[in-house]
Amino acid sequence: MAMIVIGVLLLVGAGVGFYLMRNARSELHAMIGAETLPVPQLEMLRKASDDIGARGSFRKQCEVVGAAHPRPEGVLVSELSKTECVWYRYEVKRHYEKVRHQDGHRRKTKHQEVVAKHTSWEGYALRDDHGVLIGVDPNGTAPDRPEQVVSRFEPHRPQGLNLFGIQLPNIFDSSTTIGYEYTEWVLRPGHRLYILGEVHDKIGPLVIGKPERDGHFIISTRTEDELRKHRTQLHRWLSVGVLVAAPVGLVLIVLGAILR
Repeated sequence: MAMIVIGVLLLVGAGVGFYLMRNARSELHAMIGAETLPVPQLEMLRKASDDIGARGSFRKQCEVVGAAHPRPEGVLVSELSKTECVWYRYEVKRHYEKVRHQDGHRRKTKHQEVVAKHTSWEGYALRDDHGVLIGVDPNGTAPDRPEQVVSRFEPHRPQGLNLFGIQLPNIFDSSTTIGYEYTEWVLRPGHRLYILGEVHDKIGPLVIGKPERDGHFIISTRTEDELRKHRTQLHRWLSVGVLVAAPVGLVLIVLGAILR
């Protein structure tokens, strides 16, 4: 039975790996096929679209590079570290123990759960190398490799009973909480960005965001060359994993069925 379970897990892993492999290849091809355009050239293309009566209908999938810039309302302030930024994300995890009794023994197992998380949805801008701004609509998309500004663990200290000014230990506290893990990531103004997406003028000014139909949307603090290298390596390793896991999984399932 164990062989069949392991075989099924390997096949599931191979399926997930195949999906990730295809996605990595698709992103790589999208980056290779997309032009990196300066914002002034995008403005010229948009003007040509306006001239033929298609105002508000301009669409162009491409890449833009430049520095992150705050939205007109100003910078955001992250929740945990109070860092001025254009984007942030935080997560709070509770680490706890579960106690169970089995065969006369008391066993503890450690677990964790996310008790709070948030990703900023506010738009920001990118200033290209010509000094021209273009809006960025993240729509909840987390950037690749943002700066981590918080990574700490705080042990849980249950409060005892205060009796006439004397703090007594709380012997009735049945909490199994070990502590809380806090993490936070930000994009600061001025941070260099590479963005692959679709430029449009639906709201007037040019904005780059997720394509309405097919296409990829990538916001990264890495360069295009670094991303291409990463996707190539990822595709290679996933290919090896799928080619190994799939046949081994099938063999284990067949052997397990024969030996039952």
